[in-house]
Amino acid sequence: MIKKFEPMRVYLEKKLGDKVKVFTATDYAGVIEAMRKKRVDIAWFGPLSYVLAEQEAGAEAIAVGIRKGSNSPTYKSIFVARCDSGIKSLKDLKGKSVAFVDPASTSGGLVPTYLTKKASGQMPEDYFGKFTYAGSHDAAELAVKNKTVDAAADNDITYEKMVAKGLISKDESCIIAESDPLPGSPLVVRGSLTRGEKAAIQNAILSAHNDIKVTGYGELSHYVAAKPADYQQIRDLIKQLGLKKEQMLK
Repeated sequence: MIKKFEPMRVYLEKKLGDKVKVFTATDYAGVIEAMRKKRVDIAWFGPLSYVLAEQEAGAEAIAVGIRKGSNSPTYKSIFVARCDSGIKSLKDLKGKSVAFVDPASTSGGLVPTYLTKKASGQMPEDYFGKFTYAGSHDAAELAVKNKTVDAAADNDITYEKMVAKGLISKDESCIIAESDPLPGSPLVVRGSLTRGEKAAIQNAILSAHNDIKVTGYGELSHYVAAKPADYQQIRDLIKQLGLKKEQMLK
């Protein structure tokens, strides 16, 4: 991930005239805490973790990537099961073992929770026989491939990426359910940065495709501006499900 982002890192250093260092993290909660403590200035979040970072660390969405071949910064949450399992829909998952990604993940936590409750009237921990978090989208897909779980939540970006790399196959791992389009994963800045710093970072990101091949979440062609209002759908889902901050940041 760090290697892939190196051209963007070098580009940002040049445009901002300041040193840029890239980190990876094991979960969203750690990134949110790092931003709250002013140890991180810029971060990628999923839509849900962005909303949580907004509440906890004053994060502000500034940009979102557009995937190649698309003109919309949206993606979808999906459920995947082995094609030979006989599982064709969420109704077939009652009592089965299912992996989500992370409590603070949008496509691997919040939205599959909503889809499960909509289909069954129950929360995942009550509807599934065994309910776990895989920790990453890739791990969730591999758990299905390796028959560790009967099904898993993911998103169409990771699914297509892993198919393209030959890590999973559409003949073995089938999509059994998908959500409506969701607002894309935003690039955000720490709210306590100066207005000038935020503008400089946003302008650099939005014009990056003119100078380099941009990188980010998925295969991107360029970035467009993002704003907090773009993520109201996510705030509404949190409220609708009655989820508490502690449940999503555990």
